[in-house]
Amino acid sequence: MSNTFNAATSSVYRQGASGQTQSVVSSRFKIYSPIVNVGAFYKMGVTSSFAVSESKNIEQVRGLGYGDQVAELVPGVTEPMSLTITRTCLYLSNIMQMMGYKAGASGLVRSLKHHKWPFDIRTEIVFSELSSEDPEGDTDIAHVPPEGGLNNLGASTLYCVTTLYVGCWMSNYSSSYQISTAVVNEDCTVMVTDVIDNSGSVYGEFIDSGNTKNDVTGRSVLYSENNIDQ
Repeated sequence: MSNTFNAATSSVYRQGASGQTQSVVSSRFKIYSPIVNVGAFYKMGVTSSFAVSESKNIEQVRGLGYGDQVAELVPGVTEPMSLTITRTCLYLSNIMQMMGYKAGASGLVRSLKHHKWPFDIRTEIVFSELSSEDPEGDTDIAHVPPEGGLNNLGASTLYCVTTLYVGCWMSNYSSSYQISTAVVNEDCTVMVTDVIDNSGSVYGEFIDSGNTKNDVTGRSVLYSENNIDQ
């Protein structure tokens, strides 16, 4: 018997249809991780919750003699992003195995203190067929099989927005067994070193983040008052 859950053939991973809407729906959100002993990103599967959270300190700049007035808000450093994940535990595939660790039926890892190397996670917000008719901006081809041929648009692909969470570590793990509930869930909090897209964009001092004078939106009125745009 294999000590790795086969996500390619298991009925747990069957693909169903979802509503075609302009609004983002949770059933079209896919999570990929480096499943142990596979050597490639694989859909995490049976994940009931995936929450992203981050924060940064914003400092206030004020001047003596100017009354109760904020001159400018200055952003400080951003705290590491955290991911909170809840997943159904499977006999041959627990959440640590899905992160690439030799845990459960795959090896000796039983605790966070046994984690020696970080891992990456990739997510895809897969567009509906309706939204894929006219994709705009930086989009990728979603990892969605054509299901035996072309989709309703006469195409074999859908588009998606991809995010890559790099250098991740589990900072919290919990699981409980209760007689009142049959299904066993695993919860973990993941700290992320860096977050990037998947299209090779250049990040750094001159990142094109929007809200500049070269954009249609233009700069904030806060700066245009000082004739910075002229």
